[in-house]
Amino acid sequence: MAYVAVKGGKIAIEQSILRLKQERLRSGKAASVKTIENSMRLLVDQVMSEGSIYCPSLAALAIKQAEGSMEEAVFLLRAYRSTLPRRYYSTTVESADMQIERRISAAFKDIPGGQILGTSYDYTHRFLDFDLLEESDEQIQKILQQFKEADTDTITAPESMQMPKVTDYLRSQGFIDPIEPDDSEPKDATKETLTFPCPRSMRLQILTRGMTQAVTALGYASLRGYGVAHPTVCELRVGRLPITIADPANGDDEENEYVIGEIKVTEVESLIPVTRRSEDGRKQIRFEIGYGIAAGQNETKAIAMSILDQCLMHPESSFATSDEEFVLYHVDSIEATGFISHLKLPHYVTFQAKLNSARKVREEKA
Repeated sequence: MAYVAVKGGKIAIEQSILRLKQERLRSGKAASVKTIENSMRLLVDQVMSEGSIYCPSLAALAIKQAEGSMEEAVFLLRAYRSTLPRRYYSTTVESADMQIERRISAAFKDIPGGQILGTSYDYTHRFLDFDLLEESDEQIQKILQQFKEADTDTITAPESMQMPKVTDYLRSQGFIDPIEPDDSEPKDATKETLTFPCPRSMRLQILTRGMTQAVTALGYASLRGYGVAHPTVCELRVGRLPITIADPANGDDEENEYVIGEIKVTEVESLIPVTRRSEDGRKQIRFEIGYGIAAGQNETKAIAMSILDQCLMHPESSFATSDEEFVLYHVDSIEATGFISHLKLPHYVTFQAKLNSARKVREEKA
């Protein structure tokens, strides 16, 4: 989109940018990138998810530069991402290999391996902690020391933090259809034009890159009656997944794969009851799975994503949340912010045309 009517103003723009820097540093202090990375982990995770690049330090840098503006930080991160070369493609990641840090189920009280509450604000009182106003380095070290010295004898930790999937249990009981093997190459929304109908791989990619608040809002709309899905969270897990690449010299030899690192993700599998007829014509209740996954600990978004994933599997529905074009075109933070923000740019020519039309109509009526 071009604005040919915009010209000049170079000095004003330079002064505006200088003022921006002054506002960020007006107190004489600035939070370090390391401080943001260590103390604002959930914000960092959200920016990484929407920025579609896993690097906590870069996400923290973007947050600092953007003064905490989510959309600006995501814009900065995606712009940087677009300059990076793609040297390798990782091998397929199996989420069953996740090293669990948190794992809960809303469908079953007792699940194989047990429920692990992990780190979450779900169990806290939502009261302002005014002690944080005066939090000192001494107090921080004391709390960390208490954590190290905590009595762990009463905590029974599993031998392996790799846990079986709850959906595998339901599948073995015949309540979920067997997994259909899919050897098709996944589509990449950053390299291919979005067309409809959209393959599920691209849908999931767009949703996981989507603006957290937008994905949450549409998922909430579905729950309130504007969609086909009202799910039960079968399993929510937060943990780390190893990322491997194939040996460039040996191709597909799995024995020579290299682990290049790990990423923290939140994965959700939701259950939606559906009625089907068996071979003898009798009605049966079965369950379909809605899937959500996001970088870092990003639980609300992953749950909402699983809702929308299920909604988009039913394009015949009359609800907007089942319309691929409506959902996928309206959850992207850069697209949404960019188009709304462009209204601040000069529209002198178009508005004058509308104003002249309004004056002409007034004159004709007079």
